Amino acid sequence: MMIETEEQAKAFVAERCSPGALSALERFASELLIESEKQNLIARSTVDTLWQRHMADSAQLLDHVPRETGPWLDLGTGAGFPGIITAIMRPDMPHVLVESRGRRIEWLERMVALAGLENCRVIGSRLEKVETFEAGAITARAFAPLKELLDLSARFSTDRTTWLLPKGRSAAQERDELESPQRAMFHVKQSVTSRDAAILVGAGRPPGGGRK
Repeated sequence: MMIETEEQAKAFVAERCSPGALSALERFASELLIESEKQNLIARSTVDTLWQRHMADSAQLLDHVPRETGPWLDLGTGAGFPGIITAIMRPDMPHVLVESRGRRIEWLERMVALAGLENCRVIGSRLEKVETFEAGAITARAFAPLKELLDLSARFSTDRTTWLLPKGRSAAQERDELESPQRAMFHVKQSVTSRDAAILVGAGRPPGGGRK
C-alpha cells in the first residue's frame, strides 16, 4: 500500500489507534499548524500534506515494533515526530523524547501536557548528556547521519532493541557505508508515505557499541 492522499493517511492512522487517540492526534495537528506560524516546526511545503508527510509517516513505525516493546527513545524529536505521535497512539508504552533546542523543548512539553501523556517525558538536553538507560526501541528522524547516530546512541541499546530510522533516498546508501557487522543489523523497508523514502529497521546492539 502506498498512501497518496490526506484521507488515506488519516485512515491509515485511525486503523492503528483508538478513537480517543485519534482525537488527540487531530488536536495535536491543529496546534502544530498554529505553532508553525510562530516557529519553523515543519516545512511549509508539507502543511497541506501534514497527515501524509508527518502523522502517518510516524505512525507506520509502529508496524515494525513488537507489541511489548519499551521504553521508546526518540532522538531529536523536534516538532514531535515520531515521538509524540507514537506516544499518543501507544499509551501503554513509555516514551523518552530527547531534544536540545529550547523552543522545541517548550513545544514538546506543552503537547505532552495537552494530551495528558503520562507515558511520555521530554529530556531537554544534548544526547551526550543524557543518562544511559536500556531502550526497547530507538527512533530518529533527520537527527544525524547513520554512522554518527549509532556512535551516539549505541549505549542505550541492548540485544533486544529495535531501531527505526526513517530516511529519504539515502537509506540504502547510508546502510551500505557502515562496516560489515553494523551493516548486517539493518534492512531497508519502503515507506508507505513516499516512494522516495525508506526506513532502516534494525535489531540489537551495534557491534563495538554499548554503555559508556
